[in-house]
Parts: sequence; C-alpha cells; structure tokens
Amino acid sequence: MDCPRWLPLESNPEVCILFVSCLGMKSTWQFGDVYGLDPELLSLVPRPVCAVLLLFPVTEKYEAFKQEEEERLKHQPQDVSPDVYFIKQTIGNACGTIGLIHAVANNQAHLEFEHDSPLRKFLEQTSKMTPEERATFLEKDESIRVTHESSAQEGQTEAPGLDEKVNLHFIAFVNVGGHLYELDGRKPFPIVHGKTSQDTFLEDAVEVCKIFMARDPQEVRFTIIALSKDSY
Repeated sequence: MDCPRWLPLESNPEVCILFVSCLGMKSTWQFGDVYGLDPELLSLVPRPVCAVLLLFPVTEKYEAFKQEEEERLKHQPQDVSPDVYFIKQTIGNACGTIGLIHAVANNQAHLEFEHDSPLRKFLEQTSKMTPEERATFLEKDESIRVTHESSAQEGQTEAPGLDEKVNLHFIAFVNVGGHLYELDGRKPFPIVHGKTSQDTFLEDAVEVCKIFMARDPQEVRFTIIALSKDSY
C-alpha cells in the first residue's frame, strides 16, 4: 500500500504562521527567519526562542550519516525524556507539517490556542499515543491535511506536484527539560544533543545546524526559522 503524499510546504515564516494560525494557535509567538549564524545576526532574533526549524537538502552524505547514527544509537541508547512529543512521518512531503507539530507540541506551556483549535485537539487526542500511532492518526486528520494543502499553495514559489521528488527536509529543535532535542519524523527516535537553557537555546540549536551544513559544504539550500515570543 502506497503511503499518502501531500504537497510540500515552502520554508518561509509566513507559510508557517498561516499554517498554525489556521489551526487555532494564537499569534503571541511568531515564526521568523534566522538570517545568519554569527553572533551579530543571531542577536537580531527576538527572544525568547522556543523552537528552531531547519530545512536542509537530503544528500547521499546525509543519508549515510543518518544510517550510521541510527545503528550507533541502537547500541548506545539515549536518555530521552518521556515529556518529549515525537511523531513519525508516514506521509510523503509532510515533513513541514511534522516539524511544525514537533515545534508546537513540545511548547504547549508557552503557546496559546483558540478554544476550538484543531491543532490543540489533535495534540490532546494523541498525547498518550506512540509515535507510530500519532502518525496513523495524522493520516486521518482532515483539518490538518486541508490546512497543509492550502498553506502549500500560499508560498512565494509554485508548489511542486504531488509526485515530484523533493529532496529537502524539515526538522525541529526544541528544549525539553533543559535538553536540546532534534525531532525528525524520518528517524526512529528523537536525537539528544546535550544540555541547553532558555537563554542559550537558539545558539545551541544553531551549533547543531552548523554540523548539518559542514557535512555538505558545497550545498547552499539551508533555511533556519525560529519560533520567538516577540512579534517580528
């Protein structure tokens, strides 16, 4: 049985904002671009930051690293907090939505929702599920699918067709219990990247983003988006 496929989301803050607002998240926190990785440009990002999204190219080097990392962590299990909300990706091209769900789900203490928010309802209904069960539940969630499709049409560039191969991938970084987590629905589990804090979270997440970039130095297709308290 073929997995369902959605149109890919464009990696710009306006599309992210449209997506979560259509699903009932209030605008007390906003997505915005991170324009550079040096301290001067990072200082322009409003604080606090509660999530970072990274869009990056899926290359042969990355796939080889991902396989090696998975094998290594199977033999050296990580200490992952039970408070981390993690969902597997079983829908083609849905990594943007998975990344946004990861960003929002792990920051519900900070974020505010409309009383009839479909996104909050989804998070409440799936809170006790396994990552695989959440993925199956998402496949059947019409409100999120419809919002994803309409948001995918809102980008500044024309959305690719459903069957076009898209070799760009979204992941999220969040702070749960003072630890920095990389959440990627294509991976079997969250990846722990050491300790972090509210004050250092953006810089800590960016250090991991730099490793992704260093792995493919000839690539330029990287985008970083921060979810910040103050309006951009």
